[in-house]
Amino acid sequence: METGNVAWLRVDTQTILTIHGHVITKNHRIGVTHSDHRTWNLHVKELRQSDRGWYMCQINTDPMKSQVGYLNVVVPPDILDTGTSTDMVVREGSNVSFQCAASGSPPPSITWRRESGEPIVLPSGEEVISADGPVLNISRVSRLHMGAYLCIASNGVPPSVSKRISLIVHFPPMVWIQNQLVGAMEGDRMTIECHSEAYPKSINYWTGDRDEIIAHSSKYEPITIENQYKIHMKLTINDVGKTDFGSYKCVSKNSLGDTDGTIKLYPITRPSTNRPKHKGKLLLNINLHLKKEGKKR
Repeated sequence: METGNVAWLRVDTQTILTIHGHVITKNHRIGVTHSDHRTWNLHVKELRQSDRGWYMCQINTDPMKSQVGYLNVVVPPDILDTGTSTDMVVREGSNVSFQCAASGSPPPSITWRRESGEPIVLPSGEEVISADGPVLNISRVSRLHMGAYLCIASNGVPPSVSKRISLIVHFPPMVWIQNQLVGAMEGDRMTIECHSEAYPKSINYWTGDRDEIIAHSSKYEPITIENQYKIHMKLTINDVGKTDFGSYKCVSKNSLGDTDGTIKLYPITRPSTNRPKHKGKLLLNINLHLKKEGKKR
């Protein structure tokens, strides 16, 4: 560079930052260095978004010479609490709208995914693995939509960030029975089964012919297997006797309602294992008859 005072300025505010080797601004994050008074460097520590803009290097020669450069400050994405949905609890059949707000530079893009990896069902009926945009709408929510949804914000500046939003769907119990008529023999060990779905979590139990609740005992073994909102109910009856034949109900109740299903256990006659009597005598009589017929001939 030609001799002359060198100054750094902030173009948009017309603020003089440095003159030659001296810092003029009161901003402690600004510094200046040079190499043999030929190459002058402006230093900005602890960058902020407010530092983004045009900077001018000016040489006070005659005529004056200057050069400008633009400082772009990129900022990783951050998901904002304001404008972003929190966990939701809705009734089945409702419409749901998830929202996600994020800051960053450049402005982040928003992508939605289900934590389980299952597809997202859009209002159009289309199933997609991911959906773009700050708003995710789901129409006529069903229990199949229940689970965690991830709002992912990214702008090319690592790291990307995400927020987990849980969708809980409430619905009254429903019961399915595969076999409503079940046959058993006296002395058998028999298991009857039914399936139910309910949320909030349901109370599940079995009743007998007189609507009495069947408790666990040496005779009865009720078992309940739970998987989210799905319930698999089993009732094992040990050493089936005459008094065990009849109707059994599997009952499911929650705060939204209750329902039940009926299974009828009926007797089957045990097949006879007795062999025909006098089989040997019958064969002997046939042989004697054949011999007599032979003599006549």
